[in-house]
Amino acid sequence: MSELRHYAQLRAALLNKEELAIIDVREEAAFASGHPLFAANFPLGRLEHEVYARIPRRSTPIAVYDNGEGLAVKAVEKLNQLGYRDVALLAGGLEGWREAGGELFIDVNVPSKAFGELVEARRHTPALSAEEVRQRQLRGDDIVILDVRRFDEYQTMNIPGSVSLPGGDLVLKARAQVSSPQTQIVVNCAGRTRSIIGAQSLINAGVNNPVAALRNGTIGWTLAGQDLEHDQSRQAQDGAHEEAERIAAWELATGAGVSFVALSDWQIWQHNSDRNTWLFDVRSSDEYRAGHIPGARSVPGGQLVQETDHYAAVRGGRIVLVDDDGVRAPMAASWLAQMGWEVAVLEAEREAFSERGDWPQALPGSAKPAEITAQGRYRRPYEGTAVPRQAMEDYLQWEYGLVAQLERDGTHGFWVL
Repeated sequence: MSELRHYAQLRAALLNKEELAIIDVREEAAFASGHPLFAANFPLGRLEHEVYARIPRRSTPIAVYDNGEGLAVKAVEKLNQLGYRDVALLAGGLEGWREAGGELFIDVNVPSKAFGELVEARRHTPALSAEEVRQRQLRGDDIVILDVRRFDEYQTMNIPGSVSLPGGDLVLKARAQVSSPQTQIVVNCAGRTRSIIGAQSLINAGVNNPVAALRNGTIGWTLAGQDLEHDQSRQAQDGAHEEAERIAAWELATGAGVSFVALSDWQIWQHNSDRNTWLFDVRSSDEYRAGHIPGARSVPGGQLVQETDHYAAVRGGRIVLVDDDGVRAPMAASWLAQMGWEVAVLEAEREAFSERGDWPQALPGSAKPAEITAQGRYRRPYEGTAVPRQAMEDYLQWEYGLVAQLERDGTHGFWVL
């Protein structure tokens, strides 16, 4: 009989900021139908493939659950075989969590999305509606729309006239996209989170231009009856970044409690079995492939803030970020620290960016992962071009309610600078 961990124990660990991994071993679609705030999704068929990277420390306390499908018991056995020594079942599974008073959240990447809503509520991040943005375009106003999604998302569909500028590079390159200090900058994503965080990043960094998020992103644009473009390839100009960006990023990170450490510190942490520590290279994937610090994983900064639970699955762990410009890592770190993570920025010498090649798709000893089936994958209400109108409207209503749900849950530890 597997050991059990109860809701009260897990809640206490979260409140005390102890290391804890709560893992849901159902398929993604089932996970998205309801789960604890800080649960990480590890479909059983992919567990062996993903767990070493997402839960590095083998002695991490892990609570495993399903919703009565019998998957959790198998997952505990597999984790034990993989060397994890402190694994238990969540008492009562998902239903046990709910019956004990635990809040259940739908959708995926919920901690990041809920945090984005909290940022907007606390900072009153400016936003413009789809109708107003389109009117300004038609009038020929001095306006630039920066799409902070991944480039592949942008190519699927985009706001007419927008430019692809993934969120991790936004502060680094935004000034090069405007013609004057009066140019209106509009930041958009598919829904809300990346638009809010992107716009607020520019404001926090002291960009002088008027800045606003596109309210509800491409969802809002579509619901307003506006047309989208497809298969576009407009990408932001590089431009020389200024010392002002580096200073602003450093001040924001320092104000959020981020530490700046040497390569030797990371090397010590890398071999320390007492903490889960990840090193993420927040530059673009092309830059990473050209050369990176050995042991770093490529996760561009905007995606890391949006999908933190997918890369760092242990609440209470330590995240270390690195770039080669002194802007992107501190900016991402400032947000992660406000999301309750312990974060450090690696002050690396350029010579350290020497290893070439991609992050391995599987660590030594891991098996080929099971394929994600169409039935098992959760279809996001903001992806693709054939999403029913009601699904988009329901999704937005859910996001609007996340701040209140955070308050009911009470374990988030978020704060806003």
